[in-house]
Amino acid sequence: MAAHLSSGRVNLTALREAGRRELREFLDKCAGSKAIVWDEYLTGPFGLIAQYSLLKEHEVEKMFTLKPGRLPPADVKNIIFFVRPKLELMDIITDNVLREDRGRSPQRDFHILFVPRRSLLCEQWLKEQGVLGSFIHREQYSLDLIPFDGDLLSMESESAFKECYLESDQTSLYHAAKGLMTLQALYGTIPQIFGKGDCARHVANMMIRMKREFPGSQNSIFPVFDTLLLLDRNVDLLTPLATQLTYEGLIDEIYGIQNTYVKLPPEKFAPKKQGEGGKDLPTEPKKLQLNSAEELYAEIRDKNFNAVGSVLSKKAKIISAAFEERHHAKTVGEIKQFVSQLPHMQAARSSLANHTSIAELIKDITTSEDFFDNLTVEQEFMSGIDTDKVNNYIEDCIAQKHPLIKILRLVCLQSVCNSGLKQKVLDHYKREILQTYGYEHILTLNNLEKAGLLKPQTGGRNNYPTIRKTLRLWMDDVNEQNPNDISYVYSGYAPLSVRLAQLLARPGWRSIEEVLKMLPGPHFEERQQLPTGLQKKRQHGENRVTLVFFLGGVTYAEIAALRFLSQMEDGGRGGAGSSQPQGAGRAMPDSFAIHFLKVLRELLAFVLFSYTVLLGALLLAGWTTYFLVLK
Repeated sequence: MAAHLSSGRVNLTALREAGRRELREFLDKCAGSKAIVWDEYLTGPFGLIAQYSLLKEHEVEKMFTLKPGRLPPADVKNIIFFVRPKLELMDIITDNVLREDRGRSPQRDFHILFVPRRSLLCEQWLKEQGVLGSFIHREQYSLDLIPFDGDLLSMESESAFKECYLESDQTSLYHAAKGLMTLQALYGTIPQIFGKGDCARHVANMMIRMKREFPGSQNSIFPVFDTLLLLDRNVDLLTPLATQLTYEGLIDEIYGIQNTYVKLPPEKFAPKKQGEGGKDLPTEPKKLQLNSAEELYAEIRDKNFNAVGSVLSKKAKIISAAFEERHHAKTVGEIKQFVSQLPHMQAARSSLANHTSIAELIKDITTSEDFFDNLTVEQEFMSGIDTDKVNNYIEDCIAQKHPLIKILRLVCLQSVCNSGLKQKVLDHYKREILQTYGYEHILTLNNLEKAGLLKPQTGGRNNYPTIRKTLRLWMDDVNEQNPNDISYVYSGYAPLSVRLAQLLARPGWRSIEEVLKMLPGPHFEERQQLPTGLQKKRQHGENRVTLVFFLGGVTYAEIAALRFLSQMEDGGRGGAGSSQPQGAGRAMPDSFAIHFLKVLRELLAFVLFSYTVLLGALLLAGWTTYFLVLK
């Protein structure tokens, strides 16, 4: 089931097993039959740690979704609530418990498991409601890092960006620091820590303090990672605003990927039977899991969408030829060999059919005139064209009342690429948006300004052209079919975050000191002392392993760029300077992100980032890449 977790330079199966072990230990404390009441948000992340079969082994007989009212009937001894520490959920639990206590015999035992941390505030609230004493066990489950793939972890902290930059709530940063300490407990102390941004500085400080306060945390495990790179999302706000153009990025852009699963329109996946036409088409969305366990998906997910068609066509010919081999099987041995290969061939054909259907769905969008016009404006902004004036396309979109998220994304992109908008231009956009979409969006615009996504241009100069040229963020000649630079993930734009990761590896950040000063927040370096005998003596040609951790979310395009950079380094083609950063799009959590960084989709009332917000991390193993995400 989890073979794909051990396919990278770092075997993430150990992390998954640590989570399963902690879950089993808690379930065993609740002796007897059990029913779990789930906070619905947690079902996806837990599904990646433990399938139902594991729960059933520990006497879990029923599972329900947490909702107001009486709990469904279940002949079990224990009721266990798996919830996030949120007050609104405590109200629902209170209602459930009080309704259960009225006249039920025999009484059932209640337990509560807070994920990822216990909350004194929530426990006090339950006490005030008179139900705290009903819970026999009140514990926490540290669901910090969830393995998504062989090079991808996610913290699935959906509101991390909003909490950090709008509410000044550093809870998610504490969880990030705890998660990294857990990672070091399993994979050894990381000798070097680099970071950029205020949040990165806070996380590094907390890690150092935790290590000092718990001296027993120093382990004797030979370190797997050489370097940790902490990156604030607000250091690079441009990348998640741009449209991702990788296959996986576009899937996330259009349909959204949640916990490695995507739900797609069912029509394209209905079996076609002669003479039945369009009868009895399925109505339930087609749900597919997307990870490297599927050979074809692992091959095409990081490609620019324009290069996917030729791969699918080539794969179709190979599969067709493989099935034709049955006509040439003459002997019993040959027939037996063909039959043994049949399950794999059928799985490959099914996979090809699914991804051909997905590609057709995406193509219907990407070939539309509106998609092309939108992408043209984005690329003009990113290449520095007409960023200081009102854009006619944005005005037309507002007049035609296109989705507000699309408008805000373009306006924010223009603002970021111009180091803020002229006051006259900003006021014009605000007036048009409020008059068209409603004055309730004053709060939306205010939050965008507070988050740094939309702002007036102050007396200072526009630094973006200098940053773009120095880091080579825009490349005019991009080979989408056979790329030689990470800019292929956005068909011209190289994600700033990935350029920083690349330049850190070589020649080092000292070569771009002036540019780093132009970006938000401090940059820093910390070293963690290793016990005698654990220092690495690197062999000639041995690649370094770097964990890149995004604080506030990452996109699938960025993950694709990091993987591309890793492959170039492993293949001996890696370049120096700023020629090879990893591309980012606006879809996925941070490559360790790590998926994590899934991308910020909760937005209008808070901040604009129609991608999942994650805290993510990404490992570049010599440049082999791993991603850790806080979604």
